[in-house]
Parts: sequence; structure tokens; C-alpha cells
Amino acid sequence: MKQFAVFGAILAAVATPALAEDVVVGTFGGSFGEAVAQCHIAPFEKATGDEVITQEGSSSQFASMVRATGGHSDFDVLYIDNSFATQLGSEGLVEPLDHAKLSNSAKLDPKVWGPADSFVQFMWAATAIAYNPKLVKTPPTSWSAIFDPAYKGKIALPDISGTSGVHFLIAAARMNGGSIDNLDPGFEAIAKLAPDVQAYYTQADQLIGMFERGEIAMAPWYSDRTASAAASGVPVKIAYPEEGGIGINVTLVIPKGAANPEGAYKFINEILSPEAQSCLAEKMYEGPVNPDTKLEGAAAEAVPTAVYPTLYFPDPEKVAANVGDWRARWQREITR
Repeated sequence: MKQFAVFGAILAAVATPALAEDVVVGTFGGSFGEAVAQCHIAPFEKATGDEVITQEGSSSQFASMVRATGGHSDFDVLYIDNSFATQLGSEGLVEPLDHAKLSNSAKLDPKVWGPADSFVQFMWAATAIAYNPKLVKTPPTSWSAIFDPAYKGKIALPDISGTSGVHFLIAAARMNGGSIDNLDPGFEAIAKLAPDVQAYYTQADQLIGMFERGEIAMAPWYSDRTASAAASGVPVKIAYPEEGGIGINVTLVIPKGAANPEGAYKFINEILSPEAQSCLAEKMYEGPVNPDTKLEGAAAEAVPTAVYPTLYFPDPEKVAANVGDWRARWQREITR
């Protein structure tokens, strides 16, 4: 496996030309990227003899890169949140997925497929409340805990450039009587909180150091990243608010104009296998979508099966249609 990175807002092309048998993959970094290397890439390379070239970034960065290449993508496969995948699908910038080329998809729930088969969901997680049990003695039960004056200066918030930021805005709106169709209550609540925010994070793993140093008591964060950090000794736990955590459908797409679609299908099929699904659940506490996946021990406990029905999954088409305006408003009213 070869690896290249995307830093900040820099959108760089893959650094070396890919060979015909190479599969160029865009994936997230940090602990998630490490798990992908072990659970997806290594088994795939061993089984096929092909080499995977990875480039790390965020969903928004990958979407921008696909748009910039206008249907002649440098990537064969992208790991990308469903709202961005839906956007790219509506713009005609991803290839419709052929179920017949994915043998491990036979038992998947129909809801894992995007509109017109533009993507396939391969895992689920949630944005919920991560908290430091040394600073928060009673586990929070509501999103309102983020706004509690007792934690003034001890809260980190996600920037709206990422999925967790969009999710927190929706959660704040719903808690205050709004909805995905009316985010005004969310913007108003967060604007009042903004002066007392310790930090805004743009990459998920930036929170690890803040929790380790005791700089923050709470933050909206991903359930999988929280569980993984806790397993490595970081003083952090996850709490699912009574209003509902915001569900995450992380997907896979083949961008329009991918140079190696055959390799892309083989790689996606590997990710959907019970073995790969189990591996990712054990290492990253992700919910599997393949019903043949067997989980034991910590993974079985960490994947919130009982919580899953309580999660709120935003309509990806509404997110895709409006997220640009939400981000512009966030910059005007929250981080100005």
C-alpha cells in the first residue's frame, strides 16, 4: 500500500501515476485510516495481488476533488459520507453500482443503496456526546448538556465543514423545536454558545489530545472514534442523548471516470465481506451492514444495537441540497 495525504484545504492530485492493476482509494485518516489498512486493504492486496494507493482526506475534500476533475477522477473508490455521495450522484459524478458485480451484497438491506445505486453503505455509526468522565461525573442524557453553563470554556464543537458539524447543527435545532427544514433554532442556540467554546475541530482525531490534557469536558463526536479512543486509554466515554444521536451512513462510491472500475468492484466487495465487517467492528466499533457478520466481546457490546432504532438519520438529499447555504450562514453567525 502506498499512501499520500491531504492537509487542510489543500486538494492535491495523487502523487504518482497509478499502474493498471493499482486501485486508487480516498479514505479518512487517523485511527480510521489505520483500521482500513488492516481490515480492508491488507486482505484485498493479499487475495488479489493488486496494490492499493491511498490518499487521506475528508468527505468534503474528496467531493471537491471529484468535481474538480469533471468526470475524469483520479480515484477508483472513495470512502465518503452519504450526504456528499448523494450530492455527487445528483451531479452525475459517480458510477451507478452494479449489484451483480458485488457478490457480498446479496443479503444487504435494500436501504444501504443510494439513489439510483449511486453508493453503498458499508457501516453505520452516530454523532453523539463524547465526555470526560473525570470532569463529567453523571453521564449526559441530553444534547442540552453541551449548553450547560457549568461547562463554560470546556466544550469543543465540530466545524460545519465536516459531517459532525452538520449533525450537531441539526441536533441543536431539533432540541429547540426546529427540524432539518428549520435550522433557525439551532443557529440561534449555537451562536449564544460560541463565545464560550474552547475550540472548533476540523479533523475528528484532534479531540483526542484535548481530552487527554483535560482541556475539554464534552464535545459532539463520533461514537466509533470515541470508543476507539477510550480503548487506547483516553479518558472519554460516549453518551447517546434522549433526543437521539444523529446517525451516520458512511458509504463507498466509484467516481465517474475511474481508471480501474474492475479493481474498484473487487475492493468494495472485499469491504462488504463478513470478515472485513467483523474486523472493522472489532477495531473501530462500527456497525456492520452484512447480516452474516459475527461479533463477539467488546465489539458486540460497543456497537449500539439497542440504540440504533433511536438514531435520527438526516435525509441526505435535503442535506446535499442545503449544506452549502448552512455553511455560509455558519461562517457569518458562528465563527465570524
